[in-house]
Amino acid sequence: MLRRRPRARPHRDDRRRRRRPVQPRQPDGADDDRARAGGARPHGVVVELGVPPATERRSASAPSGHLACDVRAGVATRDQRHRRAHRHCRGHTRRSGGLTVRITSDLQGTVVSVEVGVGDTVRSGHVLAVIESMKMHHDVLAPGPVHIEAVFVAAGDAVPSGAELFEAGRASEGSEAPGATAAGADDASTPQRGDVSAVVERHASTLDASRPDAVERRHRSGRRTARENVADLVDEGSLVEYGPLAIAAQRRRKSLDELVATTPADGLVAGVATVNGDSFAGRDARCIVMSYDYTVLAGTQGTMNHLKKDRLFDLAERLALPVVFFAEGGGGRPGDTDQLGVSGLDCLAFNWFARLSGTVPLVGVTGGYCFAGNAAILGCCDVVIACEGSNIGMGGPAMIEGGGLGVVEPGEVGPLDVQRANGVVDLVAADDAAAVALARRYLSYFQGAVTDWEEYEPSALRTLVPEQRLKSYRVHDVIETLFDVGSVLELRRDFGLGMITSLARIEGRPVGVVANNPLHLGGAIDADGSDKAARFMQLCDAHGIPIISLCDTPGMMVGPEAEKTAMVRHCSRLFVVGANVTVPFISIVLRKAYGLGAQAMMGGSTKAPLACLAWPTGEFGPMGLEGAVRLGLRRELAAISDEAEREREFQRLVDQLYENGKAINIASYFEIDDVIDPADTRRWLATLLESAPAVPRDGARRPNVDTW
Repeated sequence: MLRRRPRARPHRDDRRRRRRPVQPRQPDGADDDRARAGGARPHGVVVELGVPPATERRSASAPSGHLACDVRAGVATRDQRHRRAHRHCRGHTRRSGGLTVRITSDLQGTVVSVEVGVGDTVRSGHVLAVIESMKMHHDVLAPGPVHIEAVFVAAGDAVPSGAELFEAGRASEGSEAPGATAAGADDASTPQRGDVSAVVERHASTLDASRPDAVERRHRSGRRTARENVADLVDEGSLVEYGPLAIAAQRRRKSLDELVATTPADGLVAGVATVNGDSFAGRDARCIVMSYDYTVLAGTQGTMNHLKKDRLFDLAERLALPVVFFAEGGGGRPGDTDQLGVSGLDCLAFNWFARLSGTVPLVGVTGGYCFAGNAAILGCCDVVIACEGSNIGMGGPAMIEGGGLGVVEPGEVGPLDVQRANGVVDLVAADDAAAVALARRYLSYFQGAVTDWEEYEPSALRTLVPEQRLKSYRVHDVIETLFDVGSVLELRRDFGLGMITSLARIEGRPVGVVANNPLHLGGAIDADGSDKAARFMQLCDAHGIPIISLCDTPGMMVGPEAEKTAMVRHCSRLFVVGANVTVPFISIVLRKAYGLGAQAMMGGSTKAPLACLAWPTGEFGPMGLEGAVRLGLRRELAAISDEAEREREFQRLVDQLYENGKAINIASYFEIDDVIDPADTRRWLATLLESAPAVPRDGARRPNVDTW
């Protein structure tokens, strides 16, 4: 006969482990002060209605009359605490109207400290104990005004999740002991925390107010500090600075205190801010601003500020934000010691900054000495703004002497009068304040249209180009009158004098203007003028700015001397760039439009632009008309023996070609779109610009903008 083996009775500890975890319970209608206030729930609060206090409750497993805690000492014995932590109270004698709060742990850990004792009355949010779990300290907070009736743990105890820590009774509001406070309570008289104070003080040490001697030396030289220039450029309070606590990588040779005091931000102020926020909203006003600080190690490029440049250049690419860079100082800093490597040629800053070309606007500003690495950054920018007295060069005096090229003074290297005439400098400013104003104004053309604009009386355009074809005029007057009042900003005024490149606005919309200058070589296009115009067209195309071409040229410059300037290559840039622009392109012939020069001003053909218009003074021809007669009718003219008669015939033929080449006759063959009243020019431009679809601005439309 088979006998069933009796089932072993589970061990008491096993029974305890099989129990379902006790779920916290809230009494009906009970108000948790912190929950009502929207705060975090205190650790494992369990509220039992009608449960008697510890002095009246007996353990279910203890003999009658044996209490589960020693209320006289206020703390349970160790065995009693562990039993209490691992079991849910059973077999309590309830009393009518009683209310007991059991406070448990929400996590497993070790008790660091117990902050209350039996008999204490505390307010909501008071810290009762601190538990360490995973190397973090967690406060156990009072769930409301409570009176501590029992404490079941002590410092050093290991407690599991759900362990009972305290038993408390509800206390009435205002019954807590004098001086009791809630954790984290706001108190205006509470002093600032030490860690926050240390951070605030460290940031303050980087500001000009903490460096009066350096600021005074800077001001004595007639210059503003880097932070003063940045503050003037950006909208007030908008700068979020990156890396202000960085210091020079020279801890092996200088103390930390000395580096903090003398190399704030490692000499590079950098961050994200808004510029012209009063005119442009949202991210249109956002830009990245960076400025080398000449008062810190002469503005040299050190390990940490190279890393800051890397960081900000990466942000510029990721966020598609313009960059305004104040470049002043020398090149690499040989005094940095805290680095690995030898040559430093693995620095990424120059690669990352150059990659931004054609993707976001790059604005360079300089004053004083700008050599080597600073000059390289400056030269990569779309526009270079320089203060009077600036010196810009790829190598400073030390490098020149080291190369065996003699000893020179800094002021002899790349002075402004040289760099403005050779095209390195786009805009010249009287001082730092004027340079910042130019940077702000230049950037505005790339931020969008404005709603507040004025125009000159359109009829004034009718008299700006003389009816007598040989009488000279100032094309600058045409540009200033044609576009919005005060909106014209000319770039590279002192370079490539035969070509004018300006930013302007039509009814608030930004446009780029390319114009021949009839006061220089009669408007003939030379090598410098070609380079100047082609690069400007790249700049406009890269950033979605429509191009307006004002044509008045007899053609390309010719002759033996001209060819020594590589005319064939330089002038061909206009064809290559013009044929590949993606922005709206409009051509207006003011007077002369002859040969390859005229075609280059129109993107290669009168049919290439959105519209090719002419004023009544316009005249066209496949080449210079005098040359066309002498070349094409050479035999006929040679057959006339009388020299005076030959000259009269020559002039008659030339006059005939001029008559045939008048704009109104060219329009009759529909070689151009129309001959218009100059007073209608703005209306034409506004209509076409409004009709043209917006060119997408995400990503670069060009691989880059030429630096020349």
